[in-house]
Amino acid sequence: MNNYNRFRLSIAPMMDWTDRHCRFLHRQLTQRALLYTEMVVADAVIHGPRERLLGFDDVEHPVALQLGGSEPEKLAAAARIGASFGYDEINLNVGCPSDRVQSGTFGACLMRTPGLVADCVAAMKAEVGVPVTVKCRIGVDDQDPEIALDEVAERVFAAGADALWVHARKAWLQGLSPKENRDIPPLDYDRVYRLKSKYPNRFIGINGGIQTLVEARDHLLHTDGVMLGRAAYHAPAMLATVDRDIFGVSADPVELGAVIEAMAHYAARHIAAGGRLGHVTRHMVGLFHGFPGARRYRQILSTDATRPGAGPEVLLSAFAAVDLSAADTVAA
Repeated sequence: MNNYNRFRLSIAPMMDWTDRHCRFLHRQLTQRALLYTEMVVADAVIHGPRERLLGFDDVEHPVALQLGGSEPEKLAAAARIGASFGYDEINLNVGCPSDRVQSGTFGACLMRTPGLVADCVAAMKAEVGVPVTVKCRIGVDDQDPEIALDEVAERVFAAGADALWVHARKAWLQGLSPKENRDIPPLDYDRVYRLKSKYPNRFIGINGGIQTLVEARDHLLHTDGVMLGRAAYHAPAMLATVDRDIFGVSADPVELGAVIEAMAHYAARHIAAGGRLGHVTRHMVGLFHGFPGARRYRQILSTDATRPGAGPEVLLSAFAAVDLSAADTVAA
């Protein structure tokens, strides 16, 4: 087992959500969780505006770049570029069911061609020294998950993959929208557990529908890692206890006021560089979910923070509406 084992919890790559501003926020709440970029297509990495697509703040480490593609040479080139930017891991997307991914013959479609996935992994491994990993589904369409997942795992591990993250749900590429694919068909966590039993010395992580850290700890009894997605995005304060509850780190409490202050300074830098406050605050709307005053906080961020010329003072004003008297810190 390589040192990838230290990544017991990660935040899933989520299109249109886990951009650099979102990751900066998440890093204020947990120092240990592995953060993922949105999926970036290999062709875009090679030919597109690299700094805009791949740039990130040093504070985000450990941070992984997820690539989309199905051509080994292009993925190898994109992985090399990503590694040169300083990413701690390069991940191959074999799970996204969106129409635009299907049209490019990658994402979940690759579950049907495990040999090609293995070729992609081998090509990427030959180019970079950081871990190369795969994120997949348990199958697509009419595939038997018992066969399909085993075939992908066998091939990618033989090709040198350092870890396999499994979204414990089939993807239906015909007849379901990407949104529907997040809830249909049912999750099958036991299938991932069986895969882990078959590969006791390989890193197998689980993803899909995990809502709480209590659930995450339960999954860690059967797998090596847990990947949180929408739950962590919509209520990011849950991440404030990850370092203690998942990684066993004794740390000072995370003060949510300090998180707001850090994000205000970050937003000021972003605005000074030509950005807008809303680029940052759109990821912060759910930060105080469950706190008194959260509704007013959300209202301010959803209106005032999106106006042209809005500055960090809007974020501070929104925070002033939150009542932290009952819980002014969240233990980390």
